[in-house]
Amino acid sequence: MDFKGVIMHWYDKNKRILPWRTTKNPYNIWLSEIMLQQTRVEQGLPYYLKFTEKYPTVFDLAQASEEEVLKLWQGLGYYSRARNLHTTAKKVAFEFDGNFPDNYKELKQLKGVGDYTASAIASICYNEITPVVDGNVYRVLARFFGIHLPINSTEGVKYFKSLAEELIDTQDPGTYNQALMEFGAKQCKPQSPDCSICELQSKCVAFNKNEISLLPVKLKKTKVKKRYFNYLIITDDKKTVLQQRTKKDIWLNLYEFPLIETSSAIKIDDLIKHEDFLKHTKGYTFDVNLYNEESKVHKLSHQHIYTQFWIVTLQSELKNGISVDNVRDYPVPVLIANFVEEFGFNS
Repeated sequence: MDFKGVIMHWYDKNKRILPWRTTKNPYNIWLSEIMLQQTRVEQGLPYYLKFTEKYPTVFDLAQASEEEVLKLWQGLGYYSRARNLHTTAKKVAFEFDGNFPDNYKELKQLKGVGDYTASAIASICYNEITPVVDGNVYRVLARFFGIHLPINSTEGVKYFKSLAEELIDTQDPGTYNQALMEFGAKQCKPQSPDCSICELQSKCVAFNKNEISLLPVKLKKTKVKKRYFNYLIITDDKKTVLQQRTKKDIWLNLYEFPLIETSSAIKIDDLIKHEDFLKHTKGYTFDVNLYNEESKVHKLSHQHIYTQFWIVTLQSELKNGISVDNVRDYPVPVLIANFVEEFGFNS
């Protein structure tokens, strides 16, 4: 049995039963593929179920507010995916009468839809012969064929795409693409795959050369940037302050407590002299306490956020703000959501 035959045979025996595999509706396929970008199936599945329950059609999603979409997405990360999802839903619903484009080229024009997602939708929904190349596919191909080209180099991307085109099943490209991705996710895993039960073992270059742990090759990531966030939990016990992030940065359009970003960890004496702190507390008598003695570290792909939460308790009524009972209604980064849970807002 050749490579293609082994992959299809393995998939037929071992595939997971997932809700988006029971349909060829492009809305469902698109939704699942956007959610599974840089996200494991186990993490994405509950969100897919929540979204399809609340927004069963692209029209339902298009008619929602961005704030509602961000709130439902909360905790899944990479929030630009949610904003792009909403933008594309509105375009498909209101400009295309709810009909997704039926080919790779036009699908790729949609916001948030790149080569991988366009290929998945086109092959699964419309049987277009276009290969999907994601992290799982890179890993399987690199190991089986013994390819040492970096998968995140320009040359590597082109080479693997070309190889995937040669290998694709022209009769059933959608199933083949899903099979190859599933094989990478469940059998040819990143760490310690069980090669003893792999049907490709005898012809796998990496296995026979003892290079499983070396492949695929990936160029080193960008240096991780350290950022220091100081959140001000300004409260009179009945109200508090939330602000929306509007600058082009992480967590765009999500809400957070008033933020003071510094170049390093800050002490209370320096905090209360900071111009942004004075701006928020002008006219009030207050007490300030550091909630967490050790900074909480929130790790993103290229950033580590060192966070301190400062409880600013006012001695008089907060003039503006929101009820503490409503804090959980707003879409916030998971860093803030975890604090809100721990602190006991609206509990």
